[in-house]
Amino acid sequence: MADAKHGKILIVDDNEDLLKAAKMFLKRHFAQVDIEKNPEAIPGLMSHEDYDVILLDMNFTKDVVSGHEGYFWLEKILQLDPSAVVVLITAYGDVQMAVKAIKAGATDFVLKPWENEKLLATLYAAMKLRETKDEVQTLKVKNQEINKEINQKYAEIIGQSALMQKIFQTIDRVAKTDANVLILGENGTGKELIARAIHKNSIRSQQNFVNVDLGSITETLFESELFGHKKGSFTDAKEDRAGRFELANGGTLFLDEIGNLSMPLQAKLLTAIQNKRVSRVGSNKDINIDLRLICATNMPLYEMVKENRFRQDLLYRINTIEIQLPSLRERFEDIPILANFFLKQYAEKYQKSVSKISDAAITRMHKHTWPGNIRELQHAIERAVILSNSTVLQPEDFNFNASPTKEEGQLSLDQFNLDEVEKLLIRKVLKKYNGNITQAANELGLTRSSLYRRLEKHGL
Repeated sequence: MADAKHGKILIVDDNEDLLKAAKMFLKRHFAQVDIEKNPEAIPGLMSHEDYDVILLDMNFTKDVVSGHEGYFWLEKILQLDPSAVVVLITAYGDVQMAVKAIKAGATDFVLKPWENEKLLATLYAAMKLRETKDEVQTLKVKNQEINKEINQKYAEIIGQSALMQKIFQTIDRVAKTDANVLILGENGTGKELIARAIHKNSIRSQQNFVNVDLGSITETLFESELFGHKKGSFTDAKEDRAGRFELANGGTLFLDEIGNLSMPLQAKLLTAIQNKRVSRVGSNKDINIDLRLICATNMPLYEMVKENRFRQDLLYRINTIEIQLPSLRERFEDIPILANFFLKQYAEKYQKSVSKISDAAITRMHKHTWPGNIRELQHAIERAVILSNSTVLQPEDFNFNASPTKEEGQLSLDQFNLDEVEKLLIRKVLKKYNGNITQAANELGLTRSSLYRRLEKHGL
């Protein structure tokens, strides 16, 4: 086992002969073996070394039978390092004490006199546990950092309009509860932003926020993605996998574009929400789920209920609290604040000296209808910053159409080239369906991805 010679072991026992014998044997298998007769030295030793395993005697000279000193020092060690792995040394008649100590936080125990191979196997198992604890702690720290970055990215919902002030007040009241929330609004209005703000200010804020785009999940993969699967349950299931419900357990599950679900998938989702448990594909074992559910859509759910395209009982389940986000054209007073926020963001990102948006450009922004809402404004600012050679953005830096004061229906097609006609048509269809990409794509005879490419192309 030469390749396994790593790890640091501390042995604490009042029997000097036992200490010497243990060290002589164990130093052939571990990188470092420290021995100590006096348990009072434990805090000092732990402050200088990060031990993988601590072998601790149950009884020292002050108390040779009750094991109280062993309990005391076990508790002390776990206070100093909650992830410490402690293996107890005890006599045959003290097994019940050792079992009690394991319930108090010890990892295992060895009986003295021990067999060397059994001792070695116990220490290797204990060391493996320590490695696992360290890995879990590392993952936890990484997850906290990732969540911190995500939360910083969505730290501010920008807006001073009366409509946005009402949204802020609603978030303040709703976040501290565990009520399910339904967020309604056009594409680009910031539904995920609101969902993250609710999670960040909730009692579950230290747990996971799991985002699921239901519009991108196929019917065949729905159960696997949301509920997980067992290895071999279908062709590509090469390993066990937790679903999004499991990953969000204890935290918040955000189901975006819930209006895109077919009726059969709505039924499966409703069952999971009602029962508060799921089972992985290929398994009969139920997994209890405790999470906060936030859903969002740009589709008219109430009309869809009347048309039997959305289950009324599911709607009741997901909208304990309902938040209707205003479109950007309903909060024009927020445009300068948002525009300047994005200006600073992209000037720093692309290292440009642009520092201001002219009054004329702001006036022009107020005349634009913004069918793509905040997302469209963000893209417009980014594009202008990249292409501008000035320190101040002017109206000509933006890709607005030539006659902004006219209604789209009044524009004459003979004024436009082919690209401009396409742009006009996309705008009219988006307006018709209140920014719903799926419905607009169907009307235009395009796929969602094709429509997104055209939106990108035209700066919409």
